[in-house]
Amino acid sequence: MVRIAVVDKERCNPRDCSRECQRFCPMVRSKVEAVKFGDDGKAVIVESLCTGCAICIKKCPFRSLEIVNLPAAIEGECSHRYGVNGFELYRLPVPREGFVTGLIGKNGIGKTTAIKILSGELVPNLGLVDKTVGWGDVIMHYRGTIIYEYLLKLSRKSLRVSHKPQYLESLAKEDTSVSAMLNEIERSRKGVIEKLELDRIAKRKISNLSGGELQRLAIAMAYSKEADIYLFDEPSSYLDVKQRLKASKLIRNLKDEGKMIVVVEHDLAVLDYLSDQIFLLYGSPGVYGVVSHPHGVRVGINIYLQGYIPDDNVRFRNESIIFPVHPPTGVVKSPNISFSWDALEKHYRGFRLHVLPGEVRKGEITGILGPNGIGKTTFVKLIAGLEKPTKGEVAHKLKVSYKPQYPTPTFEGTVKELLDMVLKDTSDSSWFEAEVIRAFKLDRLLDRRIPELSGGEVQKAAICACLARKADIYLLDEPSAHLDVEERLAMGKAIRRIVESREVSAFVVEHDIVAEDFIADKLMIFTGDPSVSGTANVPTSLREGMNSFLKDMDITFRRDPETKRPRVNKEDSSLDKHQKEIGEYYFAYD
Repeated sequence: MVRIAVVDKERCNPRDCSRECQRFCPMVRSKVEAVKFGDDGKAVIVESLCTGCAICIKKCPFRSLEIVNLPAAIEGECSHRYGVNGFELYRLPVPREGFVTGLIGKNGIGKTTAIKILSGELVPNLGLVDKTVGWGDVIMHYRGTIIYEYLLKLSRKSLRVSHKPQYLESLAKEDTSVSAMLNEIERSRKGVIEKLELDRIAKRKISNLSGGELQRLAIAMAYSKEADIYLFDEPSSYLDVKQRLKASKLIRNLKDEGKMIVVVEHDLAVLDYLSDQIFLLYGSPGVYGVVSHPHGVRVGINIYLQGYIPDDNVRFRNESIIFPVHPPTGVVKSPNISFSWDALEKHYRGFRLHVLPGEVRKGEITGILGPNGIGKTTFVKLIAGLEKPTKGEVAHKLKVSYKPQYPTPTFEGTVKELLDMVLKDTSDSSWFEAEVIRAFKLDRLLDRRIPELSGGEVQKAAICACLARKADIYLLDEPSAHLDVEERLAMGKAIRRIVESREVSAFVVEHDIVAEDFIADKLMIFTGDPSVSGTANVPTSLREGMNSFLKDMDITFRRDPETKRPRVNKEDSSLDKHQKEIGEYYFAYD
C-alpha cells in the first residue's frame, strides 16, 4: 500500500505541544524512529516506517499532520512533491493541438502546480525530494508516454508558452498606464480590446483597476502573445456572465489556429462551454492530488459531480451532487411577506440606479443577476442600510446580516473567536459546525488569525460569519468568488437550510449561473447601461428571470439528463437555434 504523510510546516509548533506526535507514536515507543524532528525544528514522519495508525494525527493540537493511504492505481506515477512530507501531485494533464483542455478539482488539489509544470516554471522532481532532478531525468521517466513529446519540447525551450496566472497581484502593482499596454495588445491581436471592452479603461493606471478590469486585461495580455500553448488559470474570476462568455469565445478562437489551450475553471457552465476535453483532479487538498485520464466534457464533469471515477476505481466523494429541478412557474413558498420596498433611486456622480417596487417572502432566496457596474452591490447596500437612497425610503427595521463583495480582514482575532462571537445567539450552532464550518474546511483554520488568511480563506470565513449571525435578511454579495465547485454547492446548501429552518429571507448576488440555479427561488434582473444607469427589476420566478436574462445575453441553456446541471448550448448549434426560435432560453433537455 502506498502511504504518504504530510506535515503543515506553518501549523506545526513543537515548542507549544510537547512533541506529542513523537511521544505517542507506537513505533517510536518500540525504538523505531518513525517520527523525528528536522533542522528547522518541525516534525518529520518517515513514511517507510509509519504504520498508518493515525495516533499522531489525533494527538497533534495544531492539526498539522495528515497520513493518507493512496489508491493503488497511481503507484509509481508521482510527478512532483514539495519536499519531505509535502504535497504530492500524481500524473499530468496532456494538452492537445486544436483542443481546449479543462481542469476541474477542489482548491489545493494541484491544478496550479500542473499549470506551472506545463508552463515550464516548475521542473517536476518525480517525487524524488532527496536528489536534484533535471529535465534529462524527467524526459527519461516519461519516455513512451503521450506527454513525452510535449515535455521534450518544453525542456528544449522550443515550445512558446503564454500563461495567465491565477493571482494577479504582481500585475496590479504596475504603475504604468493601461493605454500603453493596450497599444501593445492591439499590435499583436486586432479586435481583442473591443471584444473584452477594454477601451473604457484606457486612460487609467493598471494599479487603479478593479478585479474584473484587471482580469480582462490579464486575459488580453496572455491571448495577444504569440505562443504554442496558452494556459489560463481561473479566467472567469470577478467577471460577470456576459464578460465570462466573451472571454470564453475569445479563448476558443485560439483552437482554430491549432493552438493548445489549458483552462482551470470552477464555473461549471464556463468550463463546459470552453472545453473539448476534461481532466479531473481528485485526492485530499493540501496532501495529494491525482490527475485523471482524459474524458469528454459532458462525461468528465458528470463523473466529477457523481464522485466516482471508473478509470481508477476510486470514489472521492461520499455522495453524488444532483441539481434541483425547479418548477416551471414560481411557487409561493410562504404566504408571509418578509419585507417590501417602494420605488427607490440612488444617484452618484455619473451613475443612477432606479429600483422598482418589490417584495420578498419568508423562506425565500432571491438571486440577483446583472452585468458589473449596473448597481447590484448598491441595491444590497441600500437594503442593508449602508447607503441611503436619494429618493424613496427603505423602511424595514429588520435585522440584517451582510457579506460584502470584497471582504476585508478587519477582525484581528482568530477564526474561532470570530465564529464563537457570532454563533453565541443562535440555537443551531452544532448543526452549523457540522454542515457549514466543516464543509468549508474552516475547522482546520480555527486557530489562525483572520489577517493571516488567504483571499479564499477570508471569503469562506466571511460567508460563515454572515450565515452564523441571527438575522431576518441575509445579503451575500458574490459569495462564490475564490470557491471551488464543491464549496459553492456546500454554500448553496447552507444558505438554503438556514433560510428555510429560520424562516428568513436572503439575497444572493452571483455571476455563476450554475450556482444561482442551485441556490435561488426567484430572480431580480438588473438591466441598463453599466457604469451609467441601472434598473433593479421586480423579483420574478426563476424560469422567467433566467429567460429574460439569457435572452439579453443571447445564449441558451439545457439541462443534463443525469445530474440536471445547466449546460450552455454551443453558439448556432441546432438546439441553440431551436430554443431561440421558441423563446425558451432556459431549459430544454438533452
